[in-house]
This record gives sequence, structure tokens and C-alpha cells, in this order.
Amino acid sequence: MEQKPSRRAFLSAAAGAGGLLLAGAGPASATVRPARSGALARDPFTLGVASGDPSPDGFVLWTRLATDPLSGDGHGGMPGRDVDVRWQVAADERFTEVVRSGTETARRTRAHSVHVELDGLEPGREYFYRFRAGGHLSPVGRTRTAPSASAARGAGLTFAVAACAHYEHGYYTAYRRLAESEPELVVHLGDYMYEYGPQGYTALGGGVREHTPGKCETLADYRMRHAQYKSDRDLQAAHAAAPWLVAFDDHEIENNWAAGVSSTGAPAFARRRAAAFTAYYENMPLRRSSVPGGASMRVHRRVDWGPLARFHLLDTRQFRDDQACEDGVRAGCDDRLSPERTLLGADQRDWLLGGLAASRARWNLIGQQILMAQRDHRTGPGSEVNLDSWDGYAAERTRLLTGLRDSGAANPVVLTGDAHMHHAADLTLDFDDPDAEKVAVELVTSSVSSDGDGYRDESRVSEIVAENPHISYLDQRRGYILCRLTEEELRADFRVMEYISRRGAPARTGARFTVPAGERGLDPR
Repeated sequence: MEQKPSRRAFLSAAAGAGGLLLAGAGPASATVRPARSGALARDPFTLGVASGDPSPDGFVLWTRLATDPLSGDGHGGMPGRDVDVRWQVAADERFTEVVRSGTETARRTRAHSVHVELDGLEPGREYFYRFRAGGHLSPVGRTRTAPSASAARGAGLTFAVAACAHYEHGYYTAYRRLAESEPELVVHLGDYMYEYGPQGYTALGGGVREHTPGKCETLADYRMRHAQYKSDRDLQAAHAAAPWLVAFDDHEIENNWAAGVSSTGAPAFARRRAAAFTAYYENMPLRRSSVPGGASMRVHRRVDWGPLARFHLLDTRQFRDDQACEDGVRAGCDDRLSPERTLLGADQRDWLLGGLAASRARWNLIGQQILMAQRDHRTGPGSEVNLDSWDGYAAERTRLLTGLRDSGAANPVVLTGDAHMHHAADLTLDFDDPDAEKVAVELVTSSVSSDGDGYRDESRVSEIVAENPHISYLDQRRGYILCRLTEEELRADFRVMEYISRRGAPARTGARFTVPAGERGLDPR
């Protein structure tokens, strides 16, 4: 009997050129016909493949054709015409059992991106997919459908949480290690790409790689920058390993933007937002419900994982009031306490609380972008807080956490990005009272690469925890979170790496926390 390839071997093949499955396709290969629009002289699958937003009977498949990803017009070197793309979904990695196939048109007006929304598949099972265009075969992706609503909860779910991947600051080793962790789902919480020009944001990193020329302002700029990021083989491996749930933060458009307000006072900001949203949709495995309408785009949505979990994905940019007191980390900003200030907007807040109240899932996982727990950055008397985070919208945070408590939703856990360091925290109705009621747990992932090589400053961590006793853990190293969810508990492994300025760093668990079902606080074990 033929030995089944290991998952590690699959990831290696998927990140390459797809040759393994070209040679071993068997009878299914006869069903793949050349695109009607003719052959392409060069491989168009340089940006890899991806899948996302799984449902019990389907998911989204994605690819974008680009023979020259960094072509200055943003069209990836593709000809000035539409291209037919064949796709296949199989029950096995050798494609001997093809279950669905079809043709989609990669349109030049959409930067030759392809989004295939599938339904009618079996719930709760693994599938493999690939594309063919212009005589070339894509790498192979692994994906899966969500369990049905009536499925047993016992199977559990392994998922990863990631965010913040500045291309210039280091290599994407975290994405490679994440892929090797074999998650069934990846939750990416923003700053997938950065809009700065070359060395435009040095911070603690910079110099490892260089951005495409100029700051992103036009549609061509954003398309080319996404193509540069998507060209990374470690990122491609992470996309090929599992379906993703994605939502943007600020840098997919501009640092610290707020609704219609540019943080830099850039003119024609609505036009820039529209360009950025268009490029974001073109480069992400999103459903048609997220197709932008000019300068607006819907990314807040719910994804169910059988009866075990409901993911509530939020948008913390499009509906917020401008940051108080001119933004930044500041002391003495009374405006941030105003009950009139909103971060989510009334409609989205009601949508979230209504979905929580109606949820029958064992776990309710709220994916959002910015630190929800209060964090005092000052050591000693007084306080300084980040006004771009929930600390800048304190009254709405209290309303939200009160509504979360009163919703009756089982086992709420907030998943967060943006902070560039790991946090594990308890969310309470009064962060200044150590005995205040705990409402939920917050797990904050460090960055994939933003801020360059990380570090572990034990004395600084001790100072921060002393000022913020509801925060149990911080780590300034790069990494991601790997979660194992069962009916009884959520276990979170905070995965860290010592360096990213060169390739090949191992990942290890810096800390592990569990959240027992029925509890609203962290258990450090």
C-alpha cells in the first residue's frame, strides 16, 4: 500500500511550484484544459494560493495571476486581457478523487484575481485545491469545511492567531512555523501589509528587506505592495496550510486612520481608501459580501465552527471617531472618557451584542485589532495610555463589556493584534479595581515581523504587570498564538522566536494559558 505523504512534505510541496501534483494527478489531470485565452510564457502563480471563510458546505478559494509581481502598473506583468482559470477541489492531495471543478475568469479590472465561492461540499472535512491558467499549474492548497451545526463538539479545533507583518523588518519565519503547526484555521487580525515607502518606518527594525518604491497612495501602489508581500514563500506556505479569516487594521490603508479622517491629513483620503480596499479584496480570500463599494467595505462578519465555536470578526477602523487629544500615548486626556465617543459605531456594536445574545456556541471568539484591556504605560503615579487603542474609547469599552456580560454568551474570549507583543489579560468592568468582576479573557498576539528582532526584558515586563495587574503575561519577541479549543477548555500557546533578521529561527512556547469552560479568567498552566 502506498504511504501517504506527511503534512510536512505537503507544506514543502505547496510552497514550491506544484510539480509534485502535476506529476501525480492521475485521471483528474485530463479534466484540466488550457485557458481559452491562450498560453502564458511565464508562470502566473507567483503569489501562491489561499482559502478562507469556511462554512459547513464550502469556502472561498483565491489566487491572483502575476508573471512579474512587481510590475510598476500594479497588474503583475499580465497581458491586457482577461484570462480563464481552471480550478479543482479534491478529497486527496494527489487529486485522484476530484469532487468539484470549474472555470473562473481572472479579470484585468480585478488585477487578475480569482475568488471561487464553493458550496455543496461535505461538512467538517479536509480538501485540497489547485488552479491552472495559460498552461501552468499552481501550487496546491489544503483547506477544510467547518463542521455542521449538529456535529459533535468532541473533535475540537486547532487555530492560529497572527498579525502585523512588516516586510522590511524581518523574514516571515513565524508564518513558516505557523504552517508547520498544522492549524485547521488561521485568524489574521490586521496589518497584513504596510503602506510606508522604503524605510519609512524603521522603529526597532528595518534594513532586512526593502519595500517597493514610494508610499502607497494609488491603486497601482497598493496592488504592487500586496504582490510583494504575497511573493514571500513563508507567507504562501501559511496560506496553503489552512483556511484564513482576515480583517484589516490600519496599515492596509494608512497608519492610525479613523473612519474618514487621514492621520497625515492626506488629501482625497476617500479615494485612497477606495484604492486600498479594492486591492485588499483582490488579494484576500474573502466572499462577495466583502466586495468594496467605493470607500467602504464590510469585513465584520460571523463564522461558525459547528456547535463548538462562533467567531465574531470586528472592524475597528471604519466607524470610529477620530482619536482624542491628537492621538499617541498620552496622559491627562479627559476627552477619551467621553460617553459620546465610539470605536465600533452603534450599528456594529448592536450587531455584535445581538450575535452574542443569539449564539448557542460553546465558545464565542471575538477577533479584533487593538488592545482592549486597559494598559498604563507609565511606571509610578499617574497614567499614560494609547489613544488609538480601546483606552481612547473607555466609555464604549465599558458599555461593550457590560453588554458582553449581560448577553449570556458562553465562554467569550477576545483575540487581538496590533500591539507587537504578546499579552494575556483578564477583561473587567473596572481595570483600576483588582477585585472587579471578570467578564472575558483577552489573548493578544505579537507581530510576525513588525519591529524586527524581538527581546525579552524581564524587568520591564515586571514593571508593566505591577501597573496593570489584570495583565498576566507580556513578551516582546516575535511570534503567533496557537490555540487548541475543546468543549472543556481553550489552551493558548504563545509561540516566540529569538530572531527574524535571518532565516531559520525555531519557534518555542514562551508561555501557556488555559481558559476552562465556564470561567472568565486565565489559568497559567
